[in-house]
Amino acid sequence: MRVEDRKRGSGLGTDVPDLEVRGVQSLRLVRFGQPGEEKPGIIDAEGRVRDLSAVIPDMAPRHLSPDALRDLARVPVSSLPVVAGTPRFGVPVSGVGKFVAIGLNYADHAAEAGLPLPSEPIVFQKAITSLSGPNDAVVLPRGSLKGDWEVELGIVIGSRASYVEPVEALQYVAGYCVVNDVSEREYQMERGGTWDKGKGCDTFGPVGPWLVTTDEVPDPGRLDIWLELNGRRMQQGNTRTMVFGCAGIVSYVSQFMTLMPGDIIATGTPPGVGMGMKPDPIYLKVGDIMTLGIQGLGTQRQEVTAWSPSKVTP
Repeated sequence: MRVEDRKRGSGLGTDVPDLEVRGVQSLRLVRFGQPGEEKPGIIDAEGRVRDLSAVIPDMAPRHLSPDALRDLARVPVSSLPVVAGTPRFGVPVSGVGKFVAIGLNYADHAAEAGLPLPSEPIVFQKAITSLSGPNDAVVLPRGSLKGDWEVELGIVIGSRASYVEPVEALQYVAGYCVVNDVSEREYQMERGGTWDKGKGCDTFGPVGPWLVTTDEVPDPGRLDIWLELNGRRMQQGNTRTMVFGCAGIVSYVSQFMTLMPGDIIATGTPPGVGMGMKPDPIYLKVGDIMTLGIQGLGTQRQEVTAWSPSKVTP
């Protein structure tokens, strides 16, 4: 599908705000607890975490279907126990099978990267071992010199999707989340081959804090999106400037691989990444703090740390 086809209204580049996706009340779903010990939770109207573990054992892919989400929406939130303190959040979905990403999906980001606007979505994969909680430390790989940031809207698949059309594609989506597509630009751009090796390092995929169901995000193509580095606003955009919209992305990717419940698609980043800074690029260094968020989907905060053997995930 070409960009000119998108502009003619093919659906690849636009979302369908009045699409009836599912009939459940809004849910902000989380997983909380120490790494490997996360429990499912839900955010109540006062912003408190409620423990869902008596209802479901984990926020697994099987709990993301329309029927399963309707069942969760019927649970009286006020009856669930409040989680004390400020718990750590993990990735809001367990059992992620694929972590797909879309490159150069904002025209102004492609321009700052000095790369042509893609005629079709650029699809690559981030290793699922890159997944981390939204506020976990980002660990620069051993020898890394060009770490970078990319705030992105994440799509979480709720139902098996294969060869779906754009007009129906959002029916296969369980919800949306914030993703930081952390990147190592030397590995990505200067070491040959595909982008994957600059995208899949451990901790390079913070996701969350919440999975927000689609009924609370009727038009994912109109969300403010931002990132700050050490308190300085680096990225400021809106998903309406995406080249290819969420419905088109889900449809397109489903032509090449079957999307399964729990799969995550990161949809690209607005301008303001470190490699695009003028006159000189800015890259991540130990001690940097990234803060990022998307309208209605919550915020993330990560401290950048150095690699050491003790930080290798067992």
